[in-house]
Amino acid sequence: MTDETPAAETPGATPAPPPASAQPPAPAPAPSPPAPPPAPSPGRAPLGKPRSAAAVIIFSIITLGIYFLYWTYQVFRELKEHTGQGIGPVIGLLIAIVFSPINWFVLPSEIGNMYAAGGQDKPVSGATGFWNFIPLVGAIIWFVKVQHALNRVWEGEVAV
Repeated sequence: MTDETPAAETPGATPAPPPASAQPPAPAPAPSPPAPPPAPSPGRAPLGKPRSAAAVIIFSIITLGIYFLYWTYQVFRELKEHTGQGIGPVIGLLIAIVFSPINWFVLPSEIGNMYAAGGQDKPVSGATGFWNFIPLVGAIIWFVKVQHALNRVWEGEVAV
């Protein structure tokens, strides 16, 4: 019998690599990222954010009109993105800052045009702006009518 010492036990010798079956399995490839959502087609997408007319009024009063400017910008942006038509957020905001009464008529007109383009009856129109000439109550009626017309579209109650 020969007395042989395995190479691994010999001082200074390098250990032999473990057999291939003893190596840990290679990590699984990382899953591919999810596909991006389909790009909205020009015109009828995406839908805007439903808002409470009461909240818009209250936040506008608390912030001394700053929230009204933010709301104006967002609503005109959402309308422009959804329909591809209208004056857009920047011009709508500038009008609100320089001479707000113009928007009393323009905003409901754009909403009404959105309904008409979808084959629906207009719940609001440029004439809706005349509600603002009734002190205090008229502005509340205007906000409720305008925001309600928007919410019906944004919540999917009306297809336009």
